[in-house]
Amino acid sequence: MIHYYLIFSPSEALIASLLGPKDFGMYMAQGSKKGSAEQLMFAEINGGFGDFFDWDYAKEKCVKHSDGRPKNSLYLSIYRVLEHTPIDVFKMIYLVTKDGRTLSLEQEAYEAPKNWKGYALYKELSPVHPLIVSSLQPKALGSYITTEHEKKISVPALVFTDIKMINFDDMQNSGNIGATYNRNFDHLKECITSLKTSKESLTKTVDRSFESKFTYQIIDNGIYIVRDNKIIFFRMPSREMLEESAYDWGRSANIF
Repeated sequence: MIHYYLIFSPSEALIASLLGPKDFGMYMAQGSKKGSAEQLMFAEINGGFGDFFDWDYAKEKCVKHSDGRPKNSLYLSIYRVLEHTPIDVFKMIYLVTKDGRTLSLEQEAYEAPKNWKGYALYKELSPVHPLIVSSLQPKALGSYITTEHEKKISVPALVFTDIKMINFDDMQNSGNIGATYNRNFDHLKECITSLKTSKESLTKTVDRSFESKFTYQIIDNGIYIVRDNKIIFFRMPSREMLEESAYDWGRSANIF
């Protein structure tokens, strides 16, 4: 059976593989030869849609080797993948640690954040990558970024996540968020103040080069995918749920 995987971090790609999601995650994180190690996020999708990707090529080339070994990966595209993928073909999302442990996230109905403060910190994952702060809730933010508006700063589709926000009044007890706020702390506060005092600004860029500092422990509610004014949501399990059902992954992701 051919699986189709859309990688959206650290780079964008569509890959066909005979490996199941967990084996594929291990292979992509560490390769066939141990030594390399890379955190990555991907979604499994249903293939066969549209004419932008060569599905016939995948069926012809993604076959077992002569000795019976499965085909690990066959790249179908490394460019403009997300924008050519309908939102209704997404299945599950997988978060892979550097040592190849994989956590699966199921799709759920979108709901507004229960812990809304009037603003939130977001990490855009694909096809653009900045860390931003916004006065918009996730659904409104996704619509704003993927819909043409006056400033013409938009993308056709977007994968992003909301980030745990530090408690400015009790910084010693803000939870396990690593070194997220060790850089650009004053700039972040300035961005939040600007959003609170200005009715014109809906988003502010905090960091354009945050990709290398992104870790799973800072994901708040989950991961969102937006296209054509539609949004799908993949909830991040709580610390308690991870401790019960995915402890090894949680330790690998520095959550415990």
